[in-house]
Amino acid sequence: MAALAIVGGGLVGASLALALQSGAKERGWTIELVEPFEPGNGYQPSYDARSTALSYGTRQIYQRLGIWHQIAERAEPITDIHVSDRGRAGVTRLDAASQQVPALGYVVENAWIGHCLWRALDDDVVVRRCPAEVERMRAVPGGYQLTLTDNQTLDCNLAVLADGGRSGLREQLGIKITQSPYGQTALIANVTPGTPHGGRAFERFTDDGPMALLPLPENRCALVWTRPERDAARLAVIPEAEFLEELQLVFGYRLGGFQQVGARHLYPLVLIEAEEQVRSGLVVLGNAAHSLHPIAGQGYNLSLRDTEALAAALLSNSAPPGDLGVLQAYHRQQRSDQRLTVGFSDQLTQLFGDSGRLSIAGRNLGLLGLDLLPSAKAWFARQAMGMGVRER
Repeated sequence: MAALAIVGGGLVGASLALALQSGAKERGWTIELVEPFEPGNGYQPSYDARSTALSYGTRQIYQRLGIWHQIAERAEPITDIHVSDRGRAGVTRLDAASQQVPALGYVVENAWIGHCLWRALDDDVVVRRCPAEVERMRAVPGGYQLTLTDNQTLDCNLAVLADGGRSGLREQLGIKITQSPYGQTALIANVTPGTPHGGRAFERFTDDGPMALLPLPENRCALVWTRPERDAARLAVIPEAEFLEELQLVFGYRLGGFQQVGARHLYPLVLIEAEEQVRSGLVVLGNAAHSLHPIAGQGYNLSLRDTEALAAALLSNSAPPGDLGVLQAYHRQQRSDQRLTVGFSDQLTQLFGDSGRLSIAGRNLGLLGLDLLPSAKAWFARQAMGMGVRER
């Protein structure tokens, strides 16, 4: 019986395997990593590559895991964040120098993070089952049994579900979720501005929904544009010139005239939280546990903090990996971080997604206040850097 089976070898699952592998080797544990998509042996740069905003706190975690120097090779530092409400007075500016950090965060292509993680895994400890997929799983004495699509079975003391926000296994196990639809869709694309972005990130709030532009290497920007569902669908298919014209109208000319947009993808936005995150022999992790609105850039960074806390809980205890007491203690420790981060992300989204007069007035006063009050601004910056709950 394996000590652990991680279902999903994406960024969260691979990070957990890496966080555990040194201690697992000392204990003689085997980690089964089950992933349906073969990552490939090499990294292929792409204009359209999806990216993730890593907080400064996430950088510190990856430094502790020994791979930040590799990730940093293709990480674009965020030196400044400009938060504004379109056509109104409220503006907040956050900068790395005032927070005494080298960068507020970093934008990195998902494929590059995954490449660095998989390259760092130790084959003596981590068994890579890829491409492979878990079809069903059931509780057995001492843990869980996983049945793969080729009918092979795996027995483990602890099964970790890290298979994403649409986890079919979570539903199969009867783990209920709470869903709060935002009634909006995120349009994701990479764009090229007319002037150098200089490491600046922009959060811009409009009557139709928030927009973020994040700096990428090669003077590209990652665009997250939140719109009502029908309008997002329209923007996804209109000609490039029309799209750039509408983007210019909403964003303005802080980065000059937009030159190019890559492939456009749509993601309906729903706040999802699993009502159970731990059972005896089972942990739900990553987007399968909580899936947040992308505009605040908090989701992956929260999942990585969960991942580090879970690894620490498992390795600091002599009990078997699936021990319910150990898993409950982990969840109690992380619950305050999860509540604060989910609340921060959700309230920010609700406040800036409301076009009512009182909400507009309130958020402009809030932005002006953040810019004028050092203590409030520092608090906001710590949330944005993923350091709002725990010192790192």
